[in-house]
Amino acid sequence: MSTGSGFFESVLWKFTLFPIVRLVLALVFVAVPIGLIQVLVKSLGDFPHNDLVFTCLAVPAAFVAYWGYVRWIEKRSPTEISLVGAPKEFGRGLLSGAGLFTTVVGLLWIFGFYHVTGSNGWPILIEAFTVSLMSGFLEELLTRGIIFRILEDVLGTWVALAISALLFGMMHLGNPHATWTSAVAIALEAGFLLGSCYVLTRRLWLAIGLHLAWNFTQGGIFGIAVSGTAPNGILRSTLTGPELLSGGQFGAEASVLAVLVCITGFVFVITKARKRGHILSPFWARPSTEHVT
Repeated sequence: MSTGSGFFESVLWKFTLFPIVRLVLALVFVAVPIGLIQVLVKSLGDFPHNDLVFTCLAVPAAFVAYWGYVRWIEKRSPTEISLVGAPKEFGRGLLSGAGLFTTVVGLLWIFGFYHVTGSNGWPILIEAFTVSLMSGFLEELLTRGIIFRILEDVLGTWVALAISALLFGMMHLGNPHATWTSAVAIALEAGFLLGSCYVLTRRLWLAIGLHLAWNFTQGGIFGIAVSGTAPNGILRSTLTGPELLSGGQFGAEASVLAVLVCITGFVFVITKARKRGHILSPFWARPSTEHVT
């Protein structure tokens, strides 16, 4: 009986190692607690800053669930979310995200597309911070921590970057004022840049910080629509001019200027990652000695 049981467990474990099975299991592990917390918060009715309460509960729950998936299914230590060195990488991400979007706004202002029309009180930052916190942590865990990482393990870095970036762009097609142009822009600027941040560090913290700060600086500081959603920022502003250059109602992320800034950042980061030997070949072309340090 024990031999048969051991054989069954071995077969079952090998089955869970198939990439598509790993993807589904990881997404389920993370999505279930997020969904349960969402139902719980909604059942409590409307109350001040309920989105912030949801975010503060859902983010740690999702990361604990991911930790459990990696330990129980992949049977390894989840180094990609290790807290050792996390503050430094997260801080660099925050500075990079804020700097990159400030550069985009500077270019939009120089070309006459960005106009400040007024200001709001600081309490409006709570909502902007909540949305940025949620997107930065949860979207990076799902997109880079699960989708990109598992695809890269099989298909190599370049193909995984392309696929995960495409999926990330398509995820934003349901946003207000989204178009295929804005989806391609999101894929090129955010999909590739954030993916390269993971490749460089082999951890999520740099990408999380960059994503969070980009969104917060965009909506919370400069008052520009974040991926089509209405901005809530210290500054009230408008974007004018050709949509290809200004981004139109979707926001500056749909601007070719933002794409150029982020592609420049991507080239810089992926070049550093390549020098560190962090680019993986597809599994069928991978030497047995190839590994990431």
